[in-house]
Amino acid sequence: MAKRRVVTTTINGRQTEFLCEPRQTLLEVLRDTLDLTGAKEGCANGNCGACTVLMNGRPVDSCLVLGVETEGAVLETIEGVAPVDGLDPIQQAFLENAALQCGICTPGFIMSCKSLLAENSDPTENDIRFYLAGNLCRCTGYDKIVRAVLDAAKKRNAEPAPA
Repeated sequence: MAKRRVVTTTINGRQTEFLCEPRQTLLEVLRDTLDLTGAKEGCANGNCGACTVLMNGRPVDSCLVLGVETEGAVLETIEGVAPVDGLDPIQQAFLENAALQCGICTPGFIMSCKSLLAENSDPTENDIRFYLAGNLCRCTGYDKIVRAVLDAAKKRNAEPAPA
């Protein structure tokens, strides 16, 4: 058995320290060690995107990242997306546009959408489909998801800038 390592990272705005074996994936650490169960294991080989989290602002499949690789990183999981007083506009748009069914893929889609809208505040349908190509949904299809992202972008762009 390999020696466990102490890893210090920031998760959802909080400095976090955890022990993990060098072979443990970030997904295993999040779910089994830190009890952050929002990211789902869909494939365990990086093909479905259900386990997507943001690492230093970029979407990553947490089933492909080792926990020890997150030393010093800033991570955001689905648990950190919603503000205290409600839902993030992306989450709200998913609800309003019926862009979810079983929920396995939803956290990964929302995390990828959050990253997309941070990079491109006014994406086209093609931009969205290209950016979300690494996320698979077996229930809803993609039209409702694309509409939800377009809706979230429209609402974000209509909000007045903070003073």
